[in-house]
Amino acid sequence: MASNEVSTQSTFLAWMFRMPLIKRWALMFCVKPENVAEHSHQVAIVAHLLAIIKNKKFNGEVNADRVATIALYHEASETRYGDIVSPTKYANKEIAREFKKIERLAEQECLSSLPQEFQALFEDIIVQDNVDDEYKKIVKAADILVAYIKALDELNHHNHEFDHVEERLEKKLNQIKRDMPEVAYFLDTFLNACSATVDKLTKS
Repeated sequence: MASNEVSTQSTFLAWMFRMPLIKRWALMFCVKPENVAEHSHQVAIVAHLLAIIKNKKFNGEVNADRVATIALYHEASETRYGDIVSPTKYANKEIAREFKKIERLAEQECLSSLPQEFQALFEDIIVQDNVDDEYKKIVKAADILVAYIKALDELNHHNHEFDHVEERLEKKLNQIKRDMPEVAYFLDTFLNACSATVDKLTKS
């Protein structure tokens, strides 16, 4: 295909496929580097599990497949402007407010890169302000859980860069568990094995 024909095609998929290029934890040393594609995949798995747990154990009625789809796209905006680390994004209320504006703009740009006929199907998946509150809550909990597991993994490798991350996220999870019993169940059922070695996993 000639390069001048690119402008006639949707750039949506090309932007999404740049997720592996976006580094997470950019201001910190990581024993295991991580990118946004890996993170989004893990959040989708955890969010799907949380939805299943909610439905099976706590009388929930959410669509677990939709939760997973929303989670896959929850960082879509970062394909445009990269991953802004939390200490920067939330340095103060004014900065946080401005970064939220940038994220909303980036989400709209992602949405606009789709063919017009598909945009209505994605507007409550990609644009986070349009996501159903209950689904957004599950994805957010999954996002925190994945970051917490990452912090524990780094600490297991004696990387004390993540000391404060683990402490901060543990406090958040303790708050979340009060309103989301599925998160407490997830921690009791899945967390410890995430830090096990391959030998221990195969002997379990």
